[in-house]
Amino acid sequence: MYGGIKLFSGTASVSLAKKIAAYLGEPLSRRDVIEFPNENLFVRLQKSVRGQDVYVIQTTTTPVHRNLMELLIMLQTLRLDSASRVTAVIPYMAYARSDKKDQPRVSITARLVADMIEVAGADRYVTLDLHAGQIQGFFSIPGDVLTAFHILVDYLHSKLDSLHDPVVVAADLGFAKKGRNFAAQIEAPIAFVEKRRSGGAGANVEALTIIGSVQDRDVIIVDDEIDTANSIAQAVKLVKQVGARDVYVVCVHPVFSYPAVERLACLPIKEIIATDSVPVSVEKRDKLRGRLKILSVAPLIGEVIRRAHEGRSVGELFHE
Repeated sequence: MYGGIKLFSGTASVSLAKKIAAYLGEPLSRRDVIEFPNENLFVRLQKSVRGQDVYVIQTTTTPVHRNLMELLIMLQTLRLDSASRVTAVIPYMAYARSDKKDQPRVSITARLVADMIEVAGADRYVTLDLHAGQIQGFFSIPGDVLTAFHILVDYLHSKLDSLHDPVVVAADLGFAKKGRNFAAQIEAPIAFVEKRRSGGAGANVEALTIIGSVQDRDVIIVDDEIDTANSIAQAVKLVKQVGARDVYVVCVHPVFSYPAVERLACLPIKEIIATDSVPVSVEKRDKLRGRLKILSVAPLIGEVIRRAHEGRSVGELFHE
């Protein structure tokens, strides 16, 4: 219907895009991304995509604004070259936490990002584990919001025999529903960290207490992303204070803004389990001294691309 599959990678997701291309048995299409001395970006395709089904793979973490602008320019370039269909594949979507007006005189930036992606030329979008589900409603174009938690669950299933009476701990009450589902999939009980924020956006977080039992148990602390790791640090310290044994930390998006890695490196964590939705530098991996386990989302995204191209159900992947 749309011609052949053409895969393009932004500069932020080259490694992941290569894995997706390998899964699909398709080459990465070549493009030039040039940054001029005035920081303006220039994108040039090396071959025509007229009439093709095109997928642009670009995560939007640090440097956020460069990576986001690069994605938008690539989408527009493909649209202007008469691609039949353009899909933005965004493993991690920036500004996903700015999803509502929770205080006076502020923007809803997640809506703005959705609008920009549409205006730039995307016909569809694919993303992973949005911080807030209502962001799907900000798009007028169809899309697939995937979850990578089943990848993390499968890995934990392989470790369950070595864990002592494990319990899942949701890093905050806002993650309670997803945390409960995660615990159910590994057949473990659930506990919650009650915390308080002070000072609005960028606020300090204080973990107050644990709701549930973690004493003399191995703890699996789970969240959708780790940014500065302040919440995770508070949670780890709290569960250890009340008698937890080994602590494992699980997330989909290892954003690791400063000083996340420095905080995590100092904590009594047995293992940090995440995906490659966000690239983690060798320097950051070295600071964590072999405790970081990265699981790839490439097969998941690759299969979704294949099914979207062939017009088959994506929900079947999740037994929906």
